Order: sequence, then C-alpha cells, then structure tokens
Amino acid sequence: MKHIIDFTFPEPGKKLTNEELASYKSQIIDLLKKRNAVILAHYYTDATVQALAEETGGFIGDSLEMAKFGKKCDSNTLLVAGVRFMGETSKILSPEKTVLLPDLKAECSLDLGCQADDFSEFCDCYPDRTVVVYANTSTAVKARADWVVTSSCAVDVVNYLASQGKKIIWAPDKNLGRYVLQQTGADMICWDASCVVHDNFKAAGVTELKKKYPDAAVLVHPEAPQAVIDLGDAVGSTTQLIKAAQKLPNKTFIVATEAGIFYKLSKLCPEKTFILAPSYGAGGTCQSCAHCPWMALNTLKSIAEALAPAKQRLHEVNLNSSLMDKARVSLTRLMEFNASNKK
Repeated sequence: MKHIIDFTFPEPGKKLTNEELASYKSQIIDLLKKRNAVILAHYYTDATVQALAEETGGFIGDSLEMAKFGKKCDSNTLLVAGVRFMGETSKILSPEKTVLLPDLKAECSLDLGCQADDFSEFCDCYPDRTVVVYANTSTAVKARADWVVTSSCAVDVVNYLASQGKKIIWAPDKNLGRYVLQQTGADMICWDASCVVHDNFKAAGVTELKKKYPDAAVLVHPEAPQAVIDLGDAVGSTTQLIKAAQKLPNKTFIVATEAGIFYKLSKLCPEKTFILAPSYGAGGTCQSCAHCPWMALNTLKSIAEALAPAKQRLHEVNLNSSLMDKARVSLTRLMEFNASNKK
C-alpha cells in the first residue's frame, strides 16, 4: 500500500562561524555536566555533532544502538541528536529518563510515510500475517507490530520467521523490503514508502563513477533502489558499511548512503578515499543530494538550546505510556533475538 505524503523539507540553518561553534561547544559541555546528560549522535549528523559526542563521553551509532547505550549509561538526561523516531526509541527503552531532541520537528520520510491509523487498518486486512516493521517508524507503528527490525538484522529475523511458516507484513521501506524478500524468499506483503536520501541514488551515476575509479568498492545501504544494491560490493546497515570499509582491501570506496557517515569512515580509515555516490543520473532529481534535511536540524546551536533547562518543554520527548509499553514488547523481542544469535 502506498501512502502519499507531500514532504516539506526544513530550510537549512545559517552556517555558524568558528567563534559561534566554540561558544556553543563550551555551553554544551557545561550543560552536560550540570544536567548529568549525554549526547547520543546518529552517524548521519554533522561532523561537529559527532565529534562533540565522542569528546564528551557520548555515543555515535545507529538508532537502536544509540537507545541501548542511553539505557545502560548512568546519565539521567539523553540528548538524542537524530530525528524524532530515534528520540522516541530512546524514550521507549528509558522511560524513567529525560529524553531531549534538538528539534522535535526533525522527521524521517519513512516514519511520515507510514501513518499509524492507515497502517493499522492495512494490517487488519491480513490478520493471519506477522507484522514486521523497520526501526524508522513511530511509537504507535511499533506498538502495532509483532517485531521491530533494523537494517542489520532484518534478513535474519525474516529468515527465522519464514522458517516458522510465518507470512509477513513488512513496513515501511519498499527498497529494504524488496532486498529482504530477495534474500529470504519469504511470503511478504510490503508497504510502499522510501527514504528521501537513499531512494535518490541512481545506478547510472554509480556506474559512471566505477568507470572513473575501476578499483573502487561500492558500499550500499539497502534502503537504496535495487539497481544500486546490485552494484554493491558490500550491502548493509551504516555500522556494517563502516566495518566493510575497514575490512575490504580496496583503497577507494563509492558510498551510497547519507553523507554523515564520512566522519566515521575518514576517522577509522584515514588511508582510504571515500567518494559520495551521486543521487542523480537517469531520472534523478537530487532532492537530498545524500544529505538528510531533517538530520541537518541537529546543530551545536540547537543542542545548546535543547539542554537549557528553560527550553526543556520545547525539546522533551513525551509519549503515551500504553503505546510505549506495547512498542517495548516488539523492541525487546528484537534485542533478545539478536542476543541469542550472538551466542
């Protein structure tokens, strides 16, 4: 089922001067100490945000790993530098903690493209199917699901369910759903939404880059279209792509995911060259140009404002307790599955 949303992207903020960056950084460090707070930064945030998270004892990672770190750490305030569903996931796993977002209007096209009422009605049409949803969804959608998955474990979970004879409803990402279906052969009905960043990568553009850099390996996130995935030397979550870059012998990489990953790639593999895959080519529009417009709302300025006690109500994530409890069931099921697979 396709749910059409007319996305309105936020306007990019004013570029901060070095003096402003230094001032906000100082404010943030002071506020983190005063509030016993920690920064949980997603790989797709700006390099200045990721660097400050590391410098102050915070965490950089994918959304679920961010939430798990927040649950385990001693801080009682979690500053989630990411988008809204990431803040909600942290709140679900740490309901007793204060969770702040630099901007509560930081959205995700996958979340927006899978509205809870529409999705629940869709699921009701197939009562015999197990509902599997991607982590990039709202608390209400997670509450409706039997399983929540991440891009790193979606294939494993669906393989497991298929081995149990389960038929599946998959939501919301159509590209990741197609990839999982191809890898597992499961009986799946897929929702039809996509990521505004990854869906814009074009195979034609990647092919042209391969001609220019024939020895380059291609790293692809499975939210990209199938034609781009088919060109990948490594396909996986952001964390898996970073590990692939460290492991593969290639010195040059073409990267088909959000540009924020370059902070970690460059830091962990300084001797290697990383080239952003073009989000143009045949039929390309370059709406995002590999930069999530909502992730860009996470700046040192917005983080400093979110940590200011007087502004807390404008940045705090508050959720319905009943929905949180239901969503926690599907998230816990995933974490227990992952833990058992590591044994």
